[in-house]
Amino acid sequence: MGLIRICQMAVMTPKEVSQPPGPETIEQLFAALESPLLSYACRIAGEFAIAEDLVQDAFMKLHAQFAEVREPRRWLYRTVHNQALNHRRKSGKIISLNRPSPSGETPTDDTPDPQSLPDEEIARWEGIGLVRLSLETLDERSRELIRLKFHENLSYQEIGARTGLKASHVGYLLHHALKGIAGELAKNGVVP
Repeated sequence: MGLIRICQMAVMTPKEVSQPPGPETIEQLFAALESPLLSYACRIAGEFAIAEDLVQDAFMKLHAQFAEVREPRRWLYRTVHNQALNHRRKSGKIISLNRPSPSGETPTDDTPDPQSLPDEEIARWEGIGLVRLSLETLDERSRELIRLKFHENLSYQEIGARTGLKASHVGYLLHHALKGIAGELAKNGVVP
């Protein structure tokens, strides 16, 4: 037994070591790795619902390219890791346009920040207006998905349950809707 195989076995769980080497089916991988991947994704992403979406997306991607993946266990962990980090990065960029009031309620009117300078406030209002105009260029379904995701803070699975779409399809549609908004904002010089 080579040094590399000994090192691999050292980091494996007893269950993994006892399994004979050879190809596993996607079902076997799901049964063996769903729970550990959920824990792993939850530690990185910080929310269980998001971890569920990430793991589901990773298994769907693996299913689509299962024949080409040589080491599916490593591939799954790497994919979940990358998706979780991408989610953390993106979630840090999302800023609510409605600020909570001192009573904890989200106001329906857009009141200015008393600490903002006038030119900053004008730029903020222009940006909000351009985002709203960009939203109007989207089809009704895309606008509804964006409202459910960002106004009601629903997960892909919850949105899928309300709309009858699969969670992965919700993610796909949201990605392209946000890409469309970014394109419109870039045309107007709001984002580079």
